[in-house]
Amino acid sequence: MAKIWVLQNAQPENLGIIAQIVQSYGITAEYVRTFAGEPVPRYMDGAVGLIVLGGPMSVYENNHYPFLNDAMRLIDQAIKEQKPVLGICLGSQLLAATLGANVYPNKEKEIGWHSIKLAAAARDTLLGADMAPSFMGFHWHSDIFDLPDGAKNLASSALTPHQAFSYATNVYGVLFHMEVTRQIVGDMVDQFAAEVHALGLSTEDITAGCAEHIETLNNHARLFYQNWAALCLQN
Repeated sequence: MAKIWVLQNAQPENLGIIAQIVQSYGITAEYVRTFAGEPVPRYMDGAVGLIVLGGPMSVYENNHYPFLNDAMRLIDQAIKEQKPVLGICLGSQLLAATLGANVYPNKEKEIGWHSIKLAAAARDTLLGADMAPSFMGFHWHSDIFDLPDGAKNLASSALTPHQAFSYATNVYGVLFHMEVTRQIVGDMVDQFAAEVHALGLSTEDITAGCAEHIETLNNHARLFYQNWAALCLQN
């Protein structure tokens, strides 16, 4: 059975709706729980793809979180082997940094439900082929990145010019969260409640937003994740 590596960098942030999709394609998701001290694999070791999930740390905090260097090394190897790579939130920042782009704090944190606008270039990629031109995305990040050389900008928000990008035909970074379930949103709100309150936001409003937005968001996301899973099996 084909497998993908999944780097999980925070307990609440798992594959969400991606898990069932990759399973339906006959792909086993092998988690590496870096938040629990599990070491990042040195090699792709036959894995057909790599997903790097989110986390509260920053790319430039590698002195405090040595696994970030290991994650970038594995990302680099996957790209060189032309394996499909998907970076989500922190994962997208690590992907951008691996490709030589700067990652740095945004002028303000973007947390909760905010509109995403797809770029015209997204229409020719796995991300935007059948998505609406704009929709409500779920966000939880303080850092942003410059667009790596050779990459295509695929999406933006009012606060963030680069919300998603593609590199070649097999590498995707998505800063916002499309994979979240109600459980994941609830767990993130619980674990990171202090961060929400520090911004003067309401944890109740964030979780209540699921009722209005999460089904549409997940529906938009499913085709992208299905296409990405199919890409893994072409290797």
